[in-house]
Amino acid sequence: MERLDITKRKFDKPLLWSIVALVVIGTIMLYSSSVAVSISKTNGESSTYYLVAHLKRLVLSIFALVIFMHLDYRKLKSVSTLLIIVAIALLGYTKIWYMLNNVSSPGRWLYFGSFSIQTSDIARLALIIFLAAFMTQKRHHLQNFIKGFLPPVLIMTVIIGLIMLQPDFSTGIMLCIIGTMLLFIGGARFIQLSAAGITAVIITIPMMLSIPYSRTRITSWLNGNEDVVNSGYQITQSLISLGNGGLMGAGLGNSIAKNQFLPTPHTDFIFAIIGEETGYFGAGILLTIFLIIFQRGVKIAKNANDSFGVLLALGISFSLILYAFVNAAVVTNIIPVTGLPMPLISYGGSNILTNMIALGILLNISQSKRSVTHKQGWKPHFDG
Repeated sequence: MERLDITKRKFDKPLLWSIVALVVIGTIMLYSSSVAVSISKTNGESSTYYLVAHLKRLVLSIFALVIFMHLDYRKLKSVSTLLIIVAIALLGYTKIWYMLNNVSSPGRWLYFGSFSIQTSDIARLALIIFLAAFMTQKRHHLQNFIKGFLPPVLIMTVIIGLIMLQPDFSTGIMLCIIGTMLLFIGGARFIQLSAAGITAVIITIPMMLSIPYSRTRITSWLNGNEDVVNSGYQITQSLISLGNGGLMGAGLGNSIAKNQFLPTPHTDFIFAIIGEETGYFGAGILLTIFLIIFQRGVKIAKNANDSFGVLLALGISFSLILYAFVNAAVVTNIIPVTGLPMPLISYGGSNILTNMIALGILLNISQSKRSVTHKQGWKPHFDG
């Protein structure tokens, strides 16, 4: 005799405290790393320019986190198609706007007065929600190429293609990895995923090598960043910064690299400043917090009430840890420079907002648990 009890519980406290820890660390380190660039930005008038902007965005992001903590995540299933349509429309509109206005810089941001959003951040969260909803509804057809596998792959292709046209290859590759992971967990056939992956690689590599800045990043990394004045300057300064930190760090506020040596130290390379001021010890603690969030996310997925909650929790958790460790890998020169931020740590409004929304959804999923009593044990049961 099997009995399925669906009960309510409080938010996952280790996850909540881990988020608080990241927010606190991110705010402290963003201020420390941005003092020099703030002074330069304001012609010596303020050392808190970027801190103030970050705090404004943080307040909005915390508000969004609280909303999605209390919004039943199951409601997202019914609007998943709308979300993906909006994401595609925003990506397309951004590219068109940049083309019509003859803007030569990468078309990644939409501006609304003083506020800007990076449309790929919205697309990442929308894609995770859409794939989780689609695989929940079509789980019995997922191994069928036409009915189950092709539709989500086409959606992924459109999203990733628009992002790469910005051009933003690193984000496109990350979304490809996240989407493939969800499809694999959802039950897609390995042979289909392999064929799609090989096709993506064949198309992506020539595209990356055709763009000068992308080609320079790859060739510079392959050549050991020998050009320390031009293409290899940023990563060279990053490694010097990490080396200066040693085991225990130079102390908060004592970074040398942030004083106009390391370009934009408060954004994608903030991990280098963390390593310099807090050492390998502090950098290790930061990465451990991300591992804790991932572990809690997996546990939340395991206890989720339905397959949508399982896939959504796994997608969010995997996305966060993937971005965090790829960012750390770039800063330590394990992989070529990508331009990807450290979640909740790097400066950026859409970065922190979308990640806090995602974590709010994860906290909401953590409220529910599945408890199955059976004389011979238990096994997960998913509803539609």
